[in-house]
Amino acid sequence: MKKTIGFTGIFCISAGAMISSGLFVLPGLAFAKTGPAVFISYFLAGCAALTTVLSLSELITAMPMGGGDYYYVSRSFGQLFGTVSGLLSWVALSLKSAFAIIGIAELISLAFGGDLVIYGVLLAVFFTVFNLFGMKEAVRFQIVLVFLLIAILIAFCLVSAHKIIDTRFIPFAPNGLNSILSTSGFVFVSFGGVLTTASIAGEIRNPSRNIPLGLIGSTITVMILYAAVVFVVIGILPSEQLSVSLAPIAVAAKRSTGIIMYYAIVLASLLAFVTTANGGILTASRYPVALSVDRMLPAVFSMSSANKQTPYVAIIATGLFITLTVLLNLDFLIKAASTVILLSNVFAHLSVIIMRESTIANYRPTYHSPFYPWLQLIGIIIFILLIIDMGLKPILLSLLLTSAGIVLYFLRRGNEDRMSPALLHVLERITNKNLATGGLRKELKRIVEVRDNIIRDEFDSEIENSCFLELSEQSSTEKLWPTIATELDYCIPNGLTKDEFVKLLHERELDSSTAISQFVAVPHIIIDGNRKFKIILVRAIQGVNFGMLSPSVKAIFIIIGTRDMRNLHLRALAAIAQIVQHHDFERRWLSARDHRELKDLLLLSKRIRYYGGK
Repeated sequence: MKKTIGFTGIFCISAGAMISSGLFVLPGLAFAKTGPAVFISYFLAGCAALTTVLSLSELITAMPMGGGDYYYVSRSFGQLFGTVSGLLSWVALSLKSAFAIIGIAELISLAFGGDLVIYGVLLAVFFTVFNLFGMKEAVRFQIVLVFLLIAILIAFCLVSAHKIIDTRFIPFAPNGLNSILSTSGFVFVSFGGVLTTASIAGEIRNPSRNIPLGLIGSTITVMILYAAVVFVVIGILPSEQLSVSLAPIAVAAKRSTGIIMYYAIVLASLLAFVTTANGGILTASRYPVALSVDRMLPAVFSMSSANKQTPYVAIIATGLFITLTVLLNLDFLIKAASTVILLSNVFAHLSVIIMRESTIANYRPTYHSPFYPWLQLIGIIIFILLIIDMGLKPILLSLLLTSAGIVLYFLRRGNEDRMSPALLHVLERITNKNLATGGLRKELKRIVEVRDNIIRDEFDSEIENSCFLELSEQSSTEKLWPTIATELDYCIPNGLTKDEFVKLLHERELDSSTAISQFVAVPHIIIDGNRKFKIILVRAIQGVNFGMLSPSVKAIFIIIGTRDMRNLHLRALAAIAQIVQHHDFERRWLSARDHRELKDLLLLSKRIRYYGGK
């Protein structure tokens, strides 16, 4: 699919998914539990959501692929877990979208009369058809609506601020500090849409920059906006009125500024439902695509239109499911969906832990979650407590949906030759047994190449074909050259004997040290002949003595070439010089498991690449 979404699109999709009934309906109910301190509960709920956003940003920048949590859960825990997670998230996001559609239908029914269900079905069809026009059009629609929604809410805060009455905040927390914490769990549903952007990661331009900025920026913006709006509402409405109101912002707007702001807030609530409904279909429809790519669903679900590459089958299937759920009583299903979303938050944190502890070299996020692993552990504990607080029935329904995912996995089995998940790499570290294959390393390598727009040049090709020697004991150049000549004799270019090879390297080192730092040396020699070029990589765990200034060199790049390959020779020197300057090169060089990971380290490093003739 085309990469059409930029920073503004990510920001608005994420923000639009969060600003909904949690702001326009819940504040009154939450106030009844906590009192005036409820705006702090909203802020704390936003902080909990932010922990997930930080973990999610790391995962998506490392794996900017469509399918949301299905993709990173399946690569972290295995395809069974991924299939269950993907199916549950598809159902949960679809139900959230259906809930928003019913909210719009209720507003239309109140204004014009008519059957609520008919309105709901027509709206579900409208949003489905609208998304079929293409991602770019759907995102543009979302951007306009979200900016208008945020503008109205900011205007409400600014215009109504002078009407705040200080005494409305006394007593501040009549039910104690514990009520502030428990209510933060109650209003966390307001931030439930924070995970939606992960499902469209494969369609985002410059994901390394736009994903963390868009996700973190939207979460902080919505968190502050929620707290500010609720603070103003508390200061305007009497407690006895606020605690029973299901439309507290609209009532506060009418009380403080009159009918114009009242209608503006009604419009804002409509926009909030529209952005949630539109964003829900847009993001939920990407789950069947990812499941289909891995053969967990029939291939038809990954079919896209030729021009705009819109996954029309997945969108239609999602739209049909949403249309059917509009006909049901959603109250109970929404609680189950909320439980699933909370579980997805847990998996986001767990996936970061698993991916990091797997020490897979090609797991290369451009954004790293701070305070690892404490932030992830705190997040896991918070969301498990919130899941328990949801009650037994939603958890049981979620388990029923989980069973459906397990059945789907065993019916389809998907890619049975799929790479070993990162969890097996963790177990491999613990047990010191060979349990994992290299499939995940290869897939992550391809992802990084696409993400960073890496187009291989001649140096990359030479690295792929290079020879490798591992030295476990301390050595010197006098010992190293004969060792290479003996153990890697097949790498010495034709026409050059072992003795000549050793002599040339020895003479080059006598001329001047080839160590360019205490960690790296680049011995390079010119040989007779035409069109001959070879690179030999040596990793010396205990170091090689290259003289007084470099007594323990651990990374050695030996370059051998004829005179007519001078340009490639110089480009290789320039490439190595850039690669070894990276801040984490030494750590990665020493921690690589084998020669394949060492080569990937060189192939995936950011540098200037040269194309053209030799």
